Amino acid sequence: MQTSPASAERRYAAQTKHGTLLESRTETLTLYSQLASLRPFKPDEEVQLALQEFCEALVDYTASAHFQLYRFIDEGTERRKNVVDLSEDIYPKIATTTQTILDFNEKYDCEDHCNNLSELDQDMSALGELLADRILYEDQIIAALTIDRD
Repeated sequence: MQTSPASAERRYAAQTKHGTLLESRTETLTLYSQLASLRPFKPDEEVQLALQEFCEALVDYTASAHFQLYRFIDEGTERRKNVVDLSEDIYPKIATTTQTILDFNEKYDCEDHCNNLSELDQDMSALGELLADRILYEDQIIAALTIDRD
């Protein structure tokens, strides 16, 4: 079956958006791993810089997911019923993860003055589990979006 130029263009745009999201996700997970390797956490410069960089990447990833994946669903431009139905089921779960991510960022995005890191180990573990769930949700939506339209 021949793919129309408009369909090919839409597919390319979607792949670019998904690629951007996956790059942001990979960077965030890499920084998470680097930060986790600094356990036990002490309020020294190395931990604070790693924490700051991770928080920035985490927020960028969260924003990227919204703009690259969910925005068009929110705007109602998605026409495929399977994608809309899946998104309606998954999006509330993703919204919950977003709020937890923002809470983590609010608590730890403190540049060089994070002196109380007593809960960071526990918070990192919980965040790691949450990110794993979020990635599963995102991958379900990406899979639904990449099913051939034609």
